[in-house]
Amino acid sequence: MSPTNRRISSVFQQVIDRNPGEAEFHQAVKEVFDSLGPVLTKFPEYTDESILERICEPERQIIFRIPWSDDQGKVQINRGFRVQFNSALGPYKGGLRFHPSVLAGTVKFLGFEQVFKNALTGLPIGGGKGGSDFDPKGRSDAEIMRFCQSFMTEAYRHLGDRVDVPAGDIGVGRREIGYLFGQYKRISNRYESGVLTGKGITWGGSLVRTEATGYGTVYFTEHMLHTRGRSLDGAKALISGSGNVALYAIEKTQELGGTVVGASDSSGSVYDPQGIDTDLLREIKEVRRERIAQYVEARSQAEFIPDRRVWAVAEKTAVDVALPCATQNELTAEDAELLIRAGVAAVAEGANMPATPEAIRRLREAEVLFGPGKAANAGGVATSALEMQQNATRDTWSFEYTEQRLAEIMENVHARCAATAEEYGMPGDYVSGANIAGFTQVADAMIAQGVI
Repeated sequence: MSPTNRRISSVFQQVIDRNPGEAEFHQAVKEVFDSLGPVLTKFPEYTDESILERICEPERQIIFRIPWSDDQGKVQINRGFRVQFNSALGPYKGGLRFHPSVLAGTVKFLGFEQVFKNALTGLPIGGGKGGSDFDPKGRSDAEIMRFCQSFMTEAYRHLGDRVDVPAGDIGVGRREIGYLFGQYKRISNRYESGVLTGKGITWGGSLVRTEATGYGTVYFTEHMLHTRGRSLDGAKALISGSGNVALYAIEKTQELGGTVVGASDSSGSVYDPQGIDTDLLREIKEVRRERIAQYVEARSQAEFIPDRRVWAVAEKTAVDVALPCATQNELTAEDAELLIRAGVAAVAEGANMPATPEAIRRLREAEVLFGPGKAANAGGVATSALEMQQNATRDTWSFEYTEQRLAEIMENVHARCAATAEEYGMPGDYVSGANIAGFTQVADAMIAQGVI
C-alpha cells in the first residue's frame, strides 16, 4: 500500500472510531475517499493541511427537543437535527427531512454528500442538512403546523439567508415550508425570503423548484448517453419511487421520447408496458394519497408487483435506463445484475446514495454509465440557489428562463465530472470525476481561508 493510501485508510479509520454506529456516514465518506488517492499524490498540500480530517468533521452539529401537542391535547416529543457541515463556499444549504428513520448519522451522511453536490453546481453555497424523526403521515394539517412551529422556535436562531438556508426533503413539502417560514418571520420580525427555499410561488418561491431534482437527473442522464451516441428518445426506463423526484423524472424522460415502464412505492411496483401515466400516478399519490396498487385499477394493461422494488420489472422487459429516485441503498448488487441482464446502458441516482457500493461496483465493471447522486441529482439544490438569487434581488423569473438555467447548470456539472475523470486518467468514471471535482473546489477554499 502506498503512503498516500495508508494515510487515507488511517483517516477513514479515525472517522469510524469518532462516529460509531453511523454506517451511512461511513459509507458516504468511503465512497469519496476511494477516489482521492491520485489527488493527494498530485497535491500534497491537501495532506499537509489535514484537509481529509477537517472535511469529515462538521463545523457544527445541533440537536434539540421538539415538544408539540397533538389534536387530542397530548404532548408529543420529537428530536430535531441540523448539521452545518461546511461553509467554505457559502452559507450552509441543504434540506430538512421529516421521517421516523432520521438519526444523527442519517443527517450527517446527507450533509457530507451535500457539501460536494453543492460545490459541483458552481454556485456559492456550502453544505448542510437537517430534519426530525417526526412522521407527518396520518397527521392533520393542524398537528403538522404545531410541530413545524415548535421545530422553528428552536432552529431559527441558527438560520439566516447568509448563514444557513434549509429547503424541503422527504416529508417536507410546500406546506411544511410555509409553516416553518411563517414561524421564522413571526419570531425574527423580518421578511427574510431567502432563509428557506421551496416556498410557494406567490410568496417568494421559484418556478421549476418542484420539478428540478427529477428534471436535472434526466438532463444528466441524457448527457451521459450522448457520450455513447445514444439518447433517451426511444429508450425504456425504470424509475423507482412515486414521490416528487420520481414523478418529474418520469415526466421529463417521456417528454424527451423515452418510455418509463415501471414505478414504485414502499408497498411494491407497477409495470406498465405502454408507459406510466404521469397524470394518473400524480393523482393517486398527491391528491388521493393512496398506494401505487391503485394504479392498475385504471390501467388494465398494467401489473402490480407487491413487495418488490421496481428493478423486478427488468425480469419482464428490456431496460435501457434506470433512475433510483426513492431512498438510500435501494439498488443492491442483485438488482444491478437484473438490470445488466436486461441491457441497461445508464443508471443515474435521483435520490441520495440509493445504490449500494456493491451495486455501483458491479455496474461499473459491466461498463454501464453511472451518474452518482452528488452530480446527477444536483438540480434540486441548484434551483434552490436560483431561488435565493431571485429573493436577494426581489425578482421573479419565468418557468422557461429558470428551466434553461437548470439545464445549463446540469450540462456544466456533467462536463465538469467528465473532464475531471479524463484529467485523472479515468475517462467515463463519473463517480471519481464528481468526487475529485467537488473535493478540490472545497479543499482549495478551506486552505485559502486558513485553519478555521
